[in-house]
Amino acid sequence: MHHIPVRRRAAVLATALVAASALLLTAAPAQAKTSATGGDYAVTVNGTTYNPAAGRDIKLQNLAVSGPVSVAGRHNRFTIDPATLGVYDYTLTGASDSQRMVTTPTVVFASKVPTLTPAQLSGVRLSKLEVKDDSVVAIFSTSAGKLKVQAKDGAQGGIFQMEPEFAAPVEIVHTLGTGLFYFVNSYTGKINFGDGKDAVASGANAHQMLLGKDSPQVATKTFQSGTVTKWVVQSGGRMGGVLGEDAIELSAGATNCTSQCQAQNRINGSLPVPPNPVNPTPIG
Repeated sequence: MHHIPVRRRAAVLATALVAASALLLTAAPAQAKTSATGGDYAVTVNGTTYNPAAGRDIKLQNLAVSGPVSVAGRHNRFTIDPATLGVYDYTLTGASDSQRMVTTPTVVFASKVPTLTPAQLSGVRLSKLEVKDDSVVAIFSTSAGKLKVQAKDGAQGGIFQMEPEFAAPVEIVHTLGTGLFYFVNSYTGKINFGDGKDAVASGANAHQMLLGKDSPQVATKTFQSGTVTKWVVQSGGRMGGVLGEDAIELSAGATNCTSQCQAQNRINGSLPVPPNPVNPTPIG
């Protein structure tokens, strides 16, 4: 038998690993699923609930809003308050699904609130609402600009974003729900958030590890603590929320997009995914 010298074997192995990595990075993206069971959004505005049939949609325009707008889905739910244009109690329901990361309702974000002046908040109207079984688009217009909220009724993935469009940059303050914290991922060196609990692989309580990240586009972070981040978002930029594997994959980050930006405008499932972090420690 012909024996390859140790140094040569090492070189051959290194070459093979490089080639395998190149193949992985150039492979066609396999779009990550947000859920296995599908969504079922219902939106309540001024006491009326809009819940389209599967495969259909409901579109409304130019509504005066008298109170909070409730968005309730199979996998997540939240409230939008027109008094602040903030999003409150963004919650994963824990509904049975192979993609779920919790098994009981869990508030991931207590609030996501833009810092707007009274002048910027004057004359708030719901200028557009589009409800589908698995997605919602809501655009709130004021006398000074507008804020768009987009959401997908999924258990994980790129399933939420806010896009402010005002004459000046807008600060958006993210506050995590009770029991969640921001931490530096030891495998990627990037900041994630989660509850530090391990995944459960099988049985009635099977779930994946709760992991997420803030997903900025044309936005700059100005503050970071264990439970709060503050971002200054340029007009047409966005602050998104990403959950699950998409939150830890080794991607290059969002593009510099300020028009027609979508939560799915990024690579899903086509890049290496490191192991889940072990015993993460809150920042600060």
